[in-house]
Amino acid sequence: MSVADPWKIIIRPVQSEKALQLIEKANTLTFIVDRKATKPEIKRAIEQAFGVKVEKVNTLITPRGEKKAYVKLAKEYSASDIAARLGLL
Repeated sequence: MSVADPWKIIIRPVQSEKALQLIEKANTLTFIVDRKATKPEIKRAIEQAFGVKVEKVNTLITPRGEKKAYVKLAKEYSASDIAARLGLL
């Protein structure tokens, strides 16, 4: 999968109570991503789309069959700023 367009990998941000808590407490954003995307591809797509440095990516498959990615940002970047740009906060 190429990362020419990061929005082919990033489907949408998750807006739930848990996701909003992670933004505030753990500097972590939550996205629904393409099911075939690997962790390094997700990391590159987030870095390219938002101009941030990603520290860590955790993924899981939801009961609905979607792939959810928890993206922890490096300390010098604020997940709240990105969330505000996405209209989550």
